[in-house]
Formats: sequence, structure tokens, C-alpha cells
Amino acid sequence: MGVQGTNPRFDFRADVPDCADLGDVHLIAIGGAGMSAVARLLLERGVRVSGSDARDSAVLEALRAEGARVHVGHDPAHLDGVDTVVISSAIRETNVELAAARERGLRVLHRSQGLASTMAGQRRVAVAGANGKTTTSSMLTVALADAGQRPSFALGGELTTEGTNARIGEGDVFVAEADESDGSFLVYRPHVAIVTNVQPDHLDFYGDFATVEAAYAEFAGTIEAGGVLVACADDPGSARLAERAAADGVRVVTYGLTEGAKGVTARLVDLELDGYRAAATLLDADGVARRLEIAVPGRRYNLLNALAAHLAATVGLGVDPEASLAGLASFGGTRRRFEAKGSVGGVAVIDDYAHNPGKVEAVVRTAKEVAGEGRLTVIFQPHLYSRTRDFAAQFAAGLAPADRIVLLDIYGAREDPVDGVTSELIAEPLRASGSDVLVLDKESAVARAVEGTQSGDLVLTVGAGDVTALGALVLDALRERGTARGEGAPA
Repeated sequence: MGVQGTNPRFDFRADVPDCADLGDVHLIAIGGAGMSAVARLLLERGVRVSGSDARDSAVLEALRAEGARVHVGHDPAHLDGVDTVVISSAIRETNVELAAARERGLRVLHRSQGLASTMAGQRRVAVAGANGKTTTSSMLTVALADAGQRPSFALGGELTTEGTNARIGEGDVFVAEADESDGSFLVYRPHVAIVTNVQPDHLDFYGDFATVEAAYAEFAGTIEAGGVLVACADDPGSARLAERAAADGVRVVTYGLTEGAKGVTARLVDLELDGYRAAATLLDADGVARRLEIAVPGRRYNLLNALAAHLAATVGLGVDPEASLAGLASFGGTRRRFEAKGSVGGVAVIDDYAHNPGKVEAVVRTAKEVAGEGRLTVIFQPHLYSRTRDFAAQFAAGLAPADRIVLLDIYGAREDPVDGVTSELIAEPLRASGSDVLVLDKESAVARAVEGTQSGDLVLTVGAGDVTALGALVLDALRERGTARGEGAPA
């Protein structure tokens, strides 16, 4: 890899060509969330797009319908007539299409560079942070749209109200989720940057937390002259970043819950949770009070995400505060972010993409609040061997509030198995603390989730891998149980 925290295959500080100059573009692994977003934006910009993926999917079918030439399987022949190839950091140099592109001397761009090529002439908002990026960028997109800004956007999840994760809007604002995992968030050079938190993650790339913090400081340094950094004062890493950026001459606005925190621009008080809705009183720097409401749960985390979006819209982009708040109140959520999959016999099933300790802690805490007196069962699929090895104890702490915990085998994604690294690393401290935890295969996990559940309980599937498919299976199993009991057609 070379120096920790640097990507030897790409220079993320270099200028990015305009998408009109890319020629025909081919995306390897086009079906991924980030790659499909880039493909959609290029198509909307009038670029001829092709792509390949290891297996067919609903995303590939949708991209075909939108005008992309999509292949199942990888083959150098797919590059015939192609001028530019776009990849993510997960694509290895041994991939036959990437190897052929290198041999032919084709331009090879990182996914973030492909995305940045579609942003020319727009005010860019880049949303970064270990946790909350997708929700915050989605909230901001909805708030801007409701205020008449008609933004372009590229998100890590599909907006439920839009049915897509990316679109070119008619306005002059582009909202992008900025991925810090491989250093590629340095590409965007935003007018407004949001940092929800700075925490130790992706240590397989960065090596240590000090290097993570240095990368975020460099990200803040890419904000264009006259731009704004919106940073969370409650998170120690983000607060340190805000102080450092302000010292470097960047305009900084901060937000949080902590009363009397130094230099906080806006804070929330009187937090409320009512089922799947949350609200709070927003106090700005002048003490003006407004009501902030969101139609998604998360008394702490999602309200803070909404406040970050509000500050970016109002302070960063000049949107009227009341219009921003009205847009946030209409936010309907994002796929795989506390997404309700259904309810059978009063048992709710929720799915969430959380895959690092902070995200897992947040979603489990939110689920406990929503469940109230009901029992919470969590099915968690760890993501990456390196992350499981580095943060097993933190994952255990985040899962511990659940009444029952089921761990699946690790979803390796881009990584090869590591000797001695299994889900048992998370299970062991949970057992030691008295938690009800089992490590099971998927079929057994579904059976365990259904076992003994009753009205008012909540089942939560969590992880960045294929655990998302289990929500539908849990609902099916609940229906079958209801039929066997003679309960008729459950709701």
C-alpha cells in the first residue's frame, strides 16, 4: 500500500477532468452503491456509459433501463471503444478489465474522481464523518429540494422519496457523500463541508487514529476560499478539527447538545421521541429558538444529523431557516438506514447498514428507544476481518443493550480471511458480560429471531453485507408462525 493513509494508485489532490472530456466511460463493479451513482450522473450528463459486475441485480437492470450497456462478468472485450475506466479502491489490479485498461493506456479514475467530474460549475457540499454521512447528506438534499434549490446529489443510499441514490438537478448545488475510507474525500474541494464525527475507523488504510485525524485536517483544507466547515462540537475528534480549521482561517460553524460548549453556533435542547418521529428545540448563536422535527427515529443521533444539514443549508448556502426546517420535517428516510421492512403480529422488523462501532451503537440505542417495553433482537453481520479484529470489544459494547444478539459469520467483502479472526471475538466479551448471544448461520439466525417474539418486540438486522436479505425472511417466518397458530392473515 505504501505510506499509511495514502493511496498509491490515485492522486486525489490533482485536478479532475470535466465529464465532457472523458469520452466513453466503463465502470468496473457498476452495481455497487457508489459506482451506480456515478454511472447515473454520467448518463444524465450525456456521457456514453458501460459497466460490468460479477452478478446480475436489480441495480444492473435499472441501469440498463437508464441507458447504460451493462455486462455480467468481467472480460477485457468489454473495454473495446472505451476511453476512461472508473474503479473503486476495492478493485484489485489483478482484475482482468483493469489490467487490460492499464495495458492499453486508458485513463483510469477513482470513483470519487468520476463523481467530481460531474460537478463542474456547481456549489459543492461534501458530507464526511465516520457515522451519519448518508443520513445527513440525504436530509440536506431533501431540505434543499423543499426550499426550491433543486440540488444534484450522490448518496450512499437510495432516498425513499426519490427512488434513486443520484440525480442531476436543475439548481446550482451538488450534495455528495464524501468517503474517507481510502482518502478519496480530498477530491471534491467543497464550498461547504460537513464533518459529523472523526473517529478511529478504516485502520487497515490509515494505520492509526493520528493519521485519520490528519486526513480530516487535510480535507478541511480543501474547502474553497470563502467556504464553510460545519462540525459537531459533541464529538472530540470533530471538535479538534474545528479548532484546527478555524486557526487555519477556515470559517467554522459548530453544533451539538452540550450547553456552554466553547464556540457552539447552534445546539439542541428538549429532545423528544414519539414512535418513529423525533423533535427538539434548536437554539442558534443569538438564542433564537425554533422547532426541529424529523419523521425518523433517533432522539440524539438523527436530530444532530438534521441540525448539521440545517446549518449547511442556512449558513453555508443561504437557505431561509424556516424553509430548511420544513424540508427536514418532510424527510422520509434512506434505504438501509433504520428502514422499516414490515410488521407481523405486532413484531416490527428494521434493517440498517451500520458496520462500524459508532454506527452499531447508535442504531442499537435508537432501536431500544423505539422498542420501549418490547424486546430487541439484533442480527449483526460483522463487516471486514480487519475491522472485526481491531474493534471487537467496541462492537460488543455497542450491541450489549439488545435483549438478544445473533452474530453471523464475518462478511469479508474486499478482504481475505485472517487466521483467528471470527465473530467469536465479539461474542466472547458479550458472554462475559451476561448477554444473550449466539453465533449462527443465516437460517438458524432467522429462527432464533422469531423464537418467543411477541407484539411490541423489534427485530433489527445490521451490517453492510448480505444480512439485509434476512429481514424479509424474518417476516415470512413470523407469518408462518401466525398461520400455524391459527391467527389468520397477520398484519
